Formats: sequence, structure tokens, C-alpha cells
Amino acid sequence: MKRIVLPRKIRTRPTLTVVIPCYNYGHFLQAAVASVLDQPGVDARVIIVDDASPDGSGEVARELARMDSRVRAVIHETNSRHIQTYNDGLALVDTDYVTLVSADDIVAKGALGRAVALMETHPSVGLVYGSIAIFARDDDPRPTRARWYHLWRIWSGDEWVGAVAASGYNFLASPEAVVRTAAMREVGYYNRELPHSGDLEYWLRIAARWDVGQIYGPIQAYYRVHGGNMHTSDFGTREADLKERFAAFRVLGDPSVANELPRAAEHLDTARRTLLGQADALLEEESAAGADVSTLRLFRAQLASPPPLSTDRTIPSES
Repeated sequence: MKRIVLPRKIRTRPTLTVVIPCYNYGHFLQAAVASVLDQPGVDARVIIVDDASPDGSGEVARELARMDSRVRAVIHETNSRHIQTYNDGLALVDTDYVTLVSADDIVAKGALGRAVALMETHPSVGLVYGSIAIFARDDDPRPTRARWYHLWRIWSGDEWVGAVAASGYNFLASPEAVVRTAAMREVGYYNRELPHSGDLEYWLRIAARWDVGQIYGPIQAYYRVHGGNMHTSDFGTREADLKERFAAFRVLGDPSVANELPRAAEHLDTARRTLLGQADALLEEESAAGADVSTLRLFRAQLASPPPLSTDRTIPSES
């Protein structure tokens, strides 16, 4: 049963690594790194992985590492794309907890301490997330006044997967998510076959084995929206987004997940039916606008037939 509990202070100071993937975001790096190193209640470290940026971001990363021993810079010689960049950083983590924060985002004050306090208090929780604030400015978006309330919600993994499947959407933007490193080691790394919805699939894999914590009240991260965001460029259409979300939910049919989550088949069918309804609505809208809906009709037909539980996809165990 999901339950609301009051936060508890911890006396330990857990270690946490923030992996910061970077491609041409060197001008954002200093703010992102500073927001991590300024976190109370946690021994925070940073691994910047620059994916062969042509704009000099790699040198910015090196300089930040030279200035602070808590920062490590990893520079790709050739561009490997974002999923491999994530995994290369995650493979180097040796702390109690880990989070993945894009170079253009900012971690909210106290966010990491709040997240690890929840997981230290509740050892069954492998993933914690909370609210984000979206901004599209180059100035610092952080407010001077914090929200006055702070509560914890503990979901069983099964409940959380069921809620996500019923919505059909990813509940997390990513920078607000903190993962227990033991959970990361258990489920493996991000799937390179899912460049758009790999984060959704990753949360589902964790929730199949671990409980999920949610922080109510304080903002946990600031998510920058601009023209360079991947979701507004490489995967900008709603049809593509539908297809990618369905591809992520199909992990619930993988035996390694289904064996850990008794209602995996039920949740997969719930997600399929939810996305079918969304596809129908989009089909009606696009048809009325005179758009070519031939590929959308084919995808709609795919959603109309329940997929087999066993898939031919491989969950990555190595970076």
C-alpha cells in the first residue's frame, strides 16, 4: 500500500555521485556542478562525461575538475550519443547513491539530502523523485523562498508501475530522480535501443524490484526547456512519442522483469490500452487536420493486438 509518512532526519552522511552528460552545454556546466557541490546532508561528487563536444565543453569540464577534487571529467574522443554517455558515467559510480542530471539542468537546494534521507530510512526504496520546476531562461531559476511543507510518499513497486501504466506517461523528467546504487547494479544500465524513452524503461525496471519514494513539497530539480532539448528535436512528433513510450512499456514483458513483478502482464496490457486510447485521439485529430496518418494507423493496429509477454529485446547489463 502506498502511504504518506513524515520525513526523518538521518545522522549519517551518505555518498552520492551526480553523473552529468554533456554535449555542447559547456556554458551551462558551471551552474549545474555548483548546484550539486552545494548540497547539504550528503557527500556529493560529480562525474562529467563530455561526448566529444565541438564547442569546447570538454575543456570546461577539465577546468572544473582541476578546480575541485570532487569533480571528475571524462572526455569522449568520438561522439557516442547520449545513452552511451549516460552508461559510461554510471559505470564509474562507487558511491551509495547516484543521479543523472543533464548539464543544462540545476539540482534544487537540499534535494539530494532529502532523497537519500528517504532511502536511508526506507531500505526497500530504490528510486526517489519529486517535483520539478521548468524554466527557459539563462538566469538562475531558484527561488529565495522554499515551500513550507515536506512529506514522503512510499509506493510499492507494483503500485507505482500500475499508476504509470494507467497514465501511459513517464512520471519523471530525470534530474529529480535519485537511485540507490545497489538498484542500479541490479537492473543494469540504460538501453541503447531506446534513445527517447530509455529513462521510462529504466524506472520500470527498478520498480519491478524495489519500492519507489516520492517527495511532496520542495522542488527537487529545475529542468531547462529550450530548442536544443532532445524531445523537441530528434523525437518531436506526438506519433513518435507514442511509439517510444510503448517500446519502453514492453519491458514489462521481458522475463527478467515479469519474474520480479507478478502483475507485469496486467500492467503491460493496461499501458497498451491506455496508449491505444491516446492513439485513437491523435488519429482523429490528425485526420481532421488532413495529415498523412498511414503510419499512425499501422501503429494503432499494433496496439490493438496484445503483445506477447516474451520479447526479443535485451536489457543491458554492461555500459
